[in-house]
Amino acid sequence: MYDPRKLHMDAVERILRYLKSTPGKGILFSNHGNLKVEGYTDADWAGSKDDRRSTSGYFTILGGNLVTWRSKKQPVVARSSVEAEFRGMALGVCELLWIKNVLSDLGFKPNETMSLYCANTSPITIAHNPVQHDRTKHVEIDRHFIKEKLEVGIISFPFVRSELQLADVLTKGVSSRVFNESLFKLGMCDIHAPT
Repeated sequence: MYDPRKLHMDAVERILRYLKSTPGKGILFSNHGNLKVEGYTDADWAGSKDDRRSTSGYFTILGGNLVTWRSKKQPVVARSSVEAEFRGMALGVCELLWIKNVLSDLGFKPNETMSLYCANTSPITIAHNPVQHDRTKHVEIDRHFIKEKLEVGIISFPFVRSELQLADVLTKGVSSRVFNESLFKLGMCDIHAPT
């Protein structure tokens, strides 16, 4: 916002073209008979050509329905893809905990462990490893935060294959086929007004 360039304006125009071409798209909420809380998290490493910062993205799903999503550039430069993914996982955990707290405030007590799917096994391994290594010192606070939630059983980190990683659309340029398939899996659909 403070230093817009042609590259940024091109991105805005692309978004506006997409929105103009999809006026009938919407999110369909269905009753799947549960309040399971899960998420998908991803990060691109050094994806910004301007400052080499990574972008984190996550989707959160409640009862089989997409409820929140976010894509945001990380505030610091990650020194490895694992660091970028780990910082993204920490943001995803925070969002899942927020949803759990909202549900509790509304009188629903989710007892089931929340799953945050990640397509990179290295940050999952670090989250489960109680030993602090010099290689992970730069993400120590995030590691302790995540480890604490793992130990009490609030969160789990199942691995998801890259082709099933829904959050890729928030952090990477993907083909229109992958983009549309992800939207469909997340409950995005064509909304037609009754005639």
